[in-house]
Amino acid sequence: MFRRRQPATADAPSQEATGSDAASPDGQDGSAGQANRHATTAGKGKPTPKRSEAERRRRPYSAPSDRKEANRQYRDRDRQERTRRLQGMQRGEQWALPPRDRGPVKALARDYVDSRRRVSEFYMYGLVFMLFLLFVPNTLLRGIVPLLVMAAILIMLAEGIFIGYRIRAVARERLPGESVRGIGVYAAMRAIQIRRLRVPKPRIKAGDSY
Repeated sequence: MFRRRQPATADAPSQEATGSDAASPDGQDGSAGQANRHATTAGKGKPTPKRSEAERRRRPYSAPSDRKEANRQYRDRDRQERTRRLQGMQRGEQWALPPRDRGPVKALARDYVDSRRRVSEFYMYGLVFMLFLLFVPNTLLRGIVPLLVMAAILIMLAEGIFIGYRIRAVARERLPGESVRGIGVYAAMRAIQIRRLRVPKPRIKAGDSY
């Protein structure tokens, strides 16, 4: 009267498996679609570089054969770095300057001092001349040397005070908000240096506007 439901046959899974391997809507079979999916998801997101490009990116490195060679390479690198830093310092590049020379206020002070010739600039030449007078066998000339030294000190002191006063006023006017602490002494010390020996080197010629 009532028929008992037939159990699932053993070949049902095979039918499902067969159905899964059926052709896809775009006309490709399941294995080909699966391979395409793996090829799509396994990518790195960017094209693989050519061999020539990869070789160009490599930096050649030769390991030193012994300690003597390693020390020589270290000295060469250190000498090149010091030369590079010295050249940058002479050009006035900020990365190479010591802390006392950095900043726009110090650069303005250097330009202000270098914009004209000053008496203090010849102080070193005067010292050499006065040192020469000390060896002259003349009592009168040797007695003048202390007076010349005193006069040179007074001139440098007066000029240094004037330079400090002027550069502070110029810095406050052109660079408002920047600190001018110590700028007067900085400018006065640069003024007594021989022009060709100043570091950083002057960016402007004497007589140019700063």
